[in-house]
Amino acid sequence: SLACDDPTLPTDSSNLVVAAAPALADTLGRRGEGSTGRRERVSAFLTQSIPAGAGLAGGSSDAASAILALASLWKLNWSIDQLAKFAAGLGSDLPFFFHGPSSICTGRGEIVRPIAKPTPTYAVLVLPDITMPTPLVYRTFDEMKLGSMRTIDDEPDFRAWAHLPADDLLPRLANDLEAPAFAIEPKLAELRSALAGRWNKVVRMSGSGSSLFTLTSDADEAEQLAKIAGEYFHVRAIAVRLAPALNMFKDRQ
Repeated sequence: SLACDDPTLPTDSSNLVVAAAPALADTLGRRGEGSTGRRERVSAFLTQSIPAGAGLAGGSSDAASAILALASLWKLNWSIDQLAKFAAGLGSDLPFFFHGPSSICTGRGEIVRPIAKPTPTYAVLVLPDITMPTPLVYRTFDEMKLGSMRTIDDEPDFRAWAHLPADDLLPRLANDLEAPAFAIEPKLAELRSALAGRWNKVVRMSGSGSSLFTLTSDADEAEQLAKIAGEYFHVRAIAVRLAPALNMFKDRQ
């Protein structure tokens, strides 16, 4: 998994973004880097293009961007590692967004190891009109007694996986949250199976759902698969580049 949701924390984008500013100001006050009372007010406008409840960490990426913006506005001389450590207090998957674009996350998600970009260059995202409540998915996971420490201890060679073509990589991908999500919303399971049959490709769920995806290295194929999903299943589907280059971290080490 590239990102881990923490069901004990708010998942709404605006909640996370609004929480970032006072949390950072309070931290600076405790560190002696500035009084929270003297810090200027901040106005922010959030345009949410990643749908909520889709398992794509839209709220976490927004919060990470807010922290970077505040760090620039307040002229903080913090490294990326310092910012990521602070961000982990707001959400387990926030640190990923300070290290991307391709990383392995362990622990609660806060231990981030950047790796090479995957060989597949495109993901086809299917965004059904279904909102999955993250806490309920995790609670159902526990109730179903899923998961095994062996799958964590026997970590595969992810660096080798990065060099696999799409059709070899997809069967190796697993998401233990699929079973509880599909138990909560059987229509999502039906859509996944129908897409896999129509596309003749492995289809996986992202995060705690409800978005589904497959991988390819062919731009035309990605667009065609997205078109098929829309025409046959009447769902929103888009082709997106995987692990695009990021410039937001270039001035920090």
